[in-house]
Amino acid sequence: MTTRTVAPGDTLEIRYALRPRGGDDIVSNFGDPEPDTLTLGDGTLSPMLEQWLIDLVPGERHVFLLDPWQAFGASQPELIQTLPKADLPAELELELDQLFEFTMPNGQTLAGRVLEIGDESVKVDFNHPLADLCIEFEVEIVRIL
Repeated sequence: MTTRTVAPGDTLEIRYALRPRGGDDIVSNFGDPEPDTLTLGDGTLSPMLEQWLIDLVPGERHVFLLDPWQAFGASQPELIQTLPKADLPAELELELDQLFEFTMPNGQTLAGRVLEIGDESVKVDFNHPLADLCIEFEVEIVRIL
């Protein structure tokens, strides 16, 4: 009997960690009591990370060393924007270098990191926090559902 490997569209129980290469975990669920469940293609993981899961065998643990173009890409200057403070929720307590969830006019949310706080405006970087970084993507497929 051959062991089934991960295929596009599969629903998986997965343990994973993301960290800058040689750095501390930014995200990890290895210490959680239960693995996460996700479906490939549902947007939970970026397509760039999902591709590394294809053909993996459940029960094996892998660490992928990814260059920026293989993970979250290069930062894009057009994603650094200056927003009028009046456009932000009044209750938002802004702090430098803080990550915030911003709600777009279409209702989607986008994470942004505050770069500068002025009297009338705020400069925000909407690039992925791991853009430009070499990443370690550690993953274990617990099982295919």
